Amino acid sequence: MTAKRTIHALLPWLMLVVIGFASAWLRYRFIEPAALAHMCDEGNAHIPASCGFRHAVVIGFNTYSFGIAALVVTAAALVSKNRFIAWLAAALGLFAVIIYCYYAGAVALLIGCLRFVRLQVNGMPTPVDPYRHRDRNVQTQP
Repeated sequence: MTAKRTIHALLPWLMLVVIGFASAWLRYRFIEPAALAHMCDEGNAHIPASCGFRHAVVIGFNTYSFGIAALVVTAAALVSKNRFIAWLAAALGLFAVIIYCYYAGAVALLIGCLRFVRLQVNGMPTPVDPYRHRDRNVQTQP
């Protein structure tokens, strides 16, 4: 496998790792800290601009919207043969698992990864037999 093909094959998986780290940061450094929650309270006079985004994420996992979105994209990935949709199903599943939507996120992550691997393997060229240019003689059966 050439370096270009290796990078092309590994880049989506590395992006999933980046999405996992970003989701973990969002959960543990932006959603869960009590100090940020108190800064975003309604009675506070100086509400930061990031409170609207934080509130939207909290509503998203309270209504299980991230899990439902991951399952919808997973269903689309099963029907289509598009690698990006399969990767998106895995990415949304990973995001949903980390942001409190465990069951739907786990199903979407598993199916999205399996579907992406299948589509990725189907798109690769088949390996070539190094001995294909031998004698070119047909062996007779004994």
